[in-house]
Amino acid sequence: MTGSTLKELTAFLMVAEEANFTRAAARLGVSQSALSQVIRTLETRLELRLFTRTTRSVALTEAGERLRSLVGPAMDEIEAGLSRIGELRGKPAGTLRLNADEFAVHNVLMPAIAPMLAQYPDIRVELTTDYARSDIVSGRFDAGVRRGGLVARDMIAMRISPPIPMAVVATPAYLAAHFTPQRPQELVDLNCVGLRLPTHGEIYAWTFTRGRRDQRVKPEGQVVVNGIGATCQAALQGIGLAYLPLHHAQPWLESGQLVEVLADWRKTYEPYHLYYPNRRPASPAFSLLLQALRGNLERMEAQDAPQPPA
Repeated sequence: MTGSTLKELTAFLMVAEEANFTRAAARLGVSQSALSQVIRTLETRLELRLFTRTTRSVALTEAGERLRSLVGPAMDEIEAGLSRIGELRGKPAGTLRLNADEFAVHNVLMPAIAPMLAQYPDIRVELTTDYARSDIVSGRFDAGVRRGGLVARDMIAMRISPPIPMAVVATPAYLAAHFTPQRPQELVDLNCVGLRLPTHGEIYAWTFTRGRRDQRVKPEGQVVVNGIGATCQAALQGIGLAYLPLHHAQPWLESGQLVEVLADWRKTYEPYHLYYPNRRPASPAFSLLLQALRGNLERMEAQDAPQPPA
């Protein structure tokens, strides 16, 4: 394989992953025009059209899908081999690419990897925020993070968080100006901040639990956002009620800026798990990630454990 062919295949896989030339060019550190030229050169060499391009989208052709399925795993093996060669320097090195939703990135992954990166400066971590059940193999990720029930059965899964309780929160001023709901059905008479999942397009339904029964409510209100950070900020501005992971809202609950309602109906989701293919070689960098996540889980569980009376 020539250097130019390797460059073309790397560019092809990046465009296939991003389905967007602009984003792919940014990740590769080249101009969009230069990237387009590389792809045209590859298509000319193969005498096949690899992408269908419109003004709004980029999609793989049948030939492009076949090429990705053939060369994607091979490129993974090349990258893994280069990482293992780097181990000869005596220090863990290489790039770890992880896929997770927004809450997991900020509240589970970041606290775990920050100390690891400080100790091992030759390790790089690339985090992609995604709410979909992404195929981490075709996406060329080293691992993904999802709640336990959403992990495919053919993956190795490791629990990395406690269960995830959800909370409905609002400012005291908003509740004083309206009313405090006692049942989920009463939310239809209040302004609720909607969360539109970027990868699904639908508004996330709020789930409540009483006894063994779940009840789902579709939020209605004046504001819809696409991230939990914006959801929390909307609640803090007094726009309405928000449905957030309890741990995310905890600082504002403790300060009194937000209060929780419907606590008796609180839904608790299964813990987050790190998942990865069972054929993935355990590089030193990946082994350190697993170790860091185990340590972070122990700290999280210790913080959540009931404290003995003084």
